[in-house]
Amino acid sequence: MSLAPLAATRAPKAARKLLVLIVLLACVLATGCWRIYSNTWDEPEHLAAGIELLDRGKYEYDTEHPPLARVFLAIGPYLAGAHSFGTPPPEGTPEGLHILYMKGAYWRDLTLARLGTLPFLALLLVATWLWARRLLPSEGAALLAVVLLVSVPPVLGHAALASLDVAAAATTVLALYALQCWIVGARLRDAAFFGLASGLAVVTKFSAVPFIGVSLIALALTYAALTRAGSGASTALRSAATPVMPTAPPQAAQPHPSQPPWWRARLAGLGLAALAGLVPVFIAYGPRAADPAGVAWRFNWAVSYLLNAHGAAHAFGVLLSHLWLPRELKDLVNGIVAVKAHNDTGHLSYLLGEVRLTGWWYFYLVALAVKTPLPLLLAGPAGMVWLAVNGWRRRDSWALAPIAVVVAILVFASAVSRINIGIRHILIVYPFFALGAAFLTVRVWRALRAGAGVSVSPMVTPTVNPRLIGAAAILVGLVWQLSTLWRAYPDYLPYFNETVGAHPERVLVDSDLDWGQDLRRLELRAAQLHIGHLNLAYRGSADLRREPLPQLHVLPAGERVTGWVAVSQLARTRKLSDYDWLNAYRPVERVGKTIDLYYVP
Repeated sequence: MSLAPLAATRAPKAARKLLVLIVLLACVLATGCWRIYSNTWDEPEHLAAGIELLDRGKYEYDTEHPPLARVFLAIGPYLAGAHSFGTPPPEGTPEGLHILYMKGAYWRDLTLARLGTLPFLALLLVATWLWARRLLPSEGAALLAVVLLVSVPPVLGHAALASLDVAAAATTVLALYALQCWIVGARLRDAAFFGLASGLAVVTKFSAVPFIGVSLIALALTYAALTRAGSGASTALRSAATPVMPTAPPQAAQPHPSQPPWWRARLAGLGLAALAGLVPVFIAYGPRAADPAGVAWRFNWAVSYLLNAHGAAHAFGVLLSHLWLPRELKDLVNGIVAVKAHNDTGHLSYLLGEVRLTGWWYFYLVALAVKTPLPLLLAGPAGMVWLAVNGWRRRDSWALAPIAVVVAILVFASAVSRINIGIRHILIVYPFFALGAAFLTVRVWRALRAGAGVSVSPMVTPTVNPRLIGAAAILVGLVWQLSTLWRAYPDYLPYFNETVGAHPERVLVDSDLDWGQDLRRLELRAAQLHIGHLNLAYRGSADLRREPLPQLHVLPAGERVTGWVAVSQLARTRKLSDYDWLNAYRPVERVGKTIDLYYVP
């Protein structure tokens, strides 16, 4: 059987049909919690911003996030009759709650909003498949990478919500694929594709700006290193006798001495990419009602904030203060600066029993360690390293791209991010974990098959068949990984792997465990137990006055009460002493995954 890698050719019809089936299965699995989860923290605000843009032509709620994905979330409710109530900006959560509750169609509109995330889940899987076809030796291996990504509970959990994180991961993974195509091929069409995809990612979520930026640097340096090393590569090393799974034809051959440096041929492409990237920006921010005063106020705030900063931020503020920009770019600048201001001031976060405003450099490393299924956590990085080693030997920059991107993004997030509120902010690393795990699985499997023809001396009676053990290990790992699809269903959002045990709230909370989603479960359980009066400590964006709860007392921090008490994990971890008096009692039960229900005599 030939081990020739996949070229950038049209996929066989059977592979495309299987890909469609996998995408449909992933969407069905994601929908499993739609009628179980109440609205999570961010969903009302995203819905409000999208509805405002569709209904009033304005975009004034929480401009820290761009409009593209929010429009997708709002299309369904808008077509079903939802409209904007004109709640004063900039806080959009009250407006979103009006939209959800006022017409008595809470579950209909919330479900339709969540439906808007599924196209981005499909895009994420397709973008991963494009990467896999470049890196893996068969269509089956490429589809395996997609299946492994589907089996990551945080991906499915956030794909089930009307939020931006899966959309951001999908568009950024596509942009990075286009970036690598352009770096390797230096074709202008790839540069235009990279620009369009990057612009799409930026108007989906502003985290795309640093993620694409650091990845561009990492991928360019990788290609440059391979180009330089190619001049001294040994022919014997490239044709070593040990079988090595090829990934792609060598892409980084050393140019002829008379040719210009590799980067010079790409300068024109970089300019074209920058121009192409403006197209999605103008489309996303363009269809707006005229509001010169509001645009000017928000832009002037952004410039003033930069001028009060230091270093490069201050210099950029000086430049902006002397430039004329169209309205669309002023809105873009305002949004990006708003994200910077949020990161500068920090966000109240919880990790391993500690609360901080400015986060921890190791937050995302811990989150990956506990939120990733163990087989993927082990096989993903190992496969990326193995793929990179093979790529270095073959001078193949595609094979080094996954680990370069993952390292660059994790280093940036660990060093710069002070908003440590969930694995959802780095979902982009999971497609590359899936690529590494698929490569490792196929490589080991083919090594075992190649060893099947090795003869054994008749004088030796092996007691254990190593090939059988290896095959069994692969099967166990795959079954273990895929078993998360039914073991965690439908609670993919609060999933933790086996290293955590029965108390995940001791490790992470916020959007990794408790995002306010279990309120409906509490309502149903309170009705079953015939609870007449409930003391509730809940952190979420749902409107408790409009929910079918028992007679309710919102429990302030530090107040001791008797009777039925329900407290969510997020409420307990805003300030650890707020409800520590409940530690003297044993909960009657945990409602859903996040709310402890007590009866205090």
